[in-house]
Amino acid sequence: MHREFEQDIVHLNMETTVQKKNATVAVIGAGDFIGGEIAKKFASEGFTIFAGRRNGAKLEPLVKEIEAAGGEIHARSLDARKEEEITSFLNDADKHAPLEVCVFNIGANVNFPILETTERVFRKVWEMACYSGFLAGREAARLMTSQAYGRIITVASRAWQGNPGQANYSAAKAGVVGLTKSVAKELGRHGVTANAIAPGLIETASLRELATFDQIAERAIRDNSIKRIGQPDDVAAAVLYLASPQAGFITGEVIHVSGGRFG
Repeated sequence: MHREFEQDIVHLNMETTVQKKNATVAVIGAGDFIGGEIAKKFASEGFTIFAGRRNGAKLEPLVKEIEAAGGEIHARSLDARKEEEITSFLNDADKHAPLEVCVFNIGANVNFPILETTERVFRKVWEMACYSGFLAGREAARLMTSQAYGRIITVASRAWQGNPGQANYSAAKAGVVGLTKSVAKELGRHGVTANAIAPGLIETASLRELATFDQIAERAIRDNSIKRIGQPDDVAAAVLYLASPQAGFITGEVIHVSGGRFG
């Protein structure tokens, strides 16, 4: 269905949402908040969801919510840093139905000034956010190029441009952006697009639990053009658009979902 709509400009003009039926979406880093909202968005469009995160037990509430709404979801524990697990996860998704969208949403934000950042911390953050993104992107690319269609969408961060006290995180997310842009240039000829989402401050439970939440939110709202902090649904909506046929001529881009705060 997707390829037919891509080729038919009349249908493209009529269609307003992502196509559905007989296709899977892999969400690597699903669960609560951003990843969960992404999974629910696609499930509501009729896609079968393959959801993975390190602690698969934490996916149970998401599974119940999607299934209660009539959607289909397959959830499992997934260590995205392990090649064999990524390969098995994405291949199982593709065997169930063609893998048309792969969303990579993993990262660890560990704040340390550069002089206090150890090699161990840097490697851990890099492996989670960038190396695992490479593994996921490579396997998704293999599957998608064979069918001449696909959408690879990575969730980076506004921090890819650099943040004080976040050298490890900023470097890892900048790596995600560079990886995405390179993949886009390689795979466009095969009908596969690759784009990154760069969220600004997004309200999650873990953020709200911080003792400094009020100060963080106040600073973000002051610097944002849109005077509020972001919600997980803001990110999920952007991901859904990049997966749609209407985004078929967009690749290698970084979409900032940051309320107008870029630097």
